[in-house]
Amino acid sequence: PQARQVSVAGTFNNWNTSALKLTKDFSGNWTGYVSLQPGRYEYRFFVDGNWADDPKARVTTPNQFGSQNAVLEIK
Repeated sequence: PQARQVSVAGTFNNWNTSALKLTKDFSGNWTGYVSLQPGRYEYRFFVDGNWADDPKARVTTPNQFGSQNAVLEIK
């Protein structure tokens, strides 16, 4: 909730940290919408200029930077 800028970057937008910016609501929750085709996607949050994990991710996979990408599978 203390973040100033949050976006989501992943395989669905070529890891572009400015392509999917989230909006903060009155409760301090960050929201955004993207339309995705069925498939497997990896993503991370980009918070105030730093990569951050999705604390609610059920599935993760290691990335080349020594951290974890969240995995989203749409059927």
